[in-house]
Amino acid sequence: MADQTHVLFVEDDDVIREATQLALERDGFAVTAMPDGLSGLEAFRANRPDIALLDVMVPGLDGVSLCRRIRDDSTVPVIMLSARADSIDVVLGLEAGADDYVTKPFDGAVLVARIRAVLRRFGHAAGVDRGEESAGAVAEAVLTFGELEIDTEGMEVRRAGQPVALTPTEMRLLLEFSSAPGTVLSRDKLLERVWDYGWGGDTRVVDVHVQRLRTKIGQDRIETVRGFGYKLKA
Repeated sequence: MADQTHVLFVEDDDVIREATQLALERDGFAVTAMPDGLSGLEAFRANRPDIALLDVMVPGLDGVSLCRRIRDDSTVPVIMLSARADSIDVVLGLEAGADDYVTKPFDGAVLVARIRAVLRRFGHAAGVDRGEESAGAVAEAVLTFGELEIDTEGMEVRRAGQPVALTPTEMRLLLEFSSAPGTVLSRDKLLERVWDYGWGGDTRVVDVHVQRLRTKIGQDRIETVRGFGYKLKA
């Protein structure tokens, strides 16, 4: 397991859980599969997986609450699984700290592609180019925007001298904005650059992450340009 990417998979449907576990293992992942949120939390704390796949509707401790518990002490990537693409559960999961979501029923190949896309951003996947950088990588080591300081080499952010804790996805998003301050970046462009989507994706993922980022670096630092996207105020 040490040489494999370890996936924690929490799903209460026995058929889906077993079939998905087999599919992921065939693709080279090591999988710990749990049927409910409480056992999933215990497995997370005991094993510290590289990524967590959490079904929204699981007994004991629902997927959204489990995601919040994971986020209390870890930035491990989290993908939520939801049976309803238009459900508020999707937004709640993202607001709880999830990095992406996949709608059920899902194709196994699509799920693996989304997992690998997330892992590329986090640098956890075995065999992935760990030297890959954001398309918005910049030459300066430290960027300053008002009271906001971004150390692009140390991957650290400070606001008014105080450290700001960002998830890797939030950091990638901030790096994209800081690479072109004052330039409007569309949601589709951000999906492509930050979430590594080579296809159309749900822009709610972008919107929720921008809102989360605003709460950490200042509500007025990222401006909404209606009908176009977002930009970082220089």
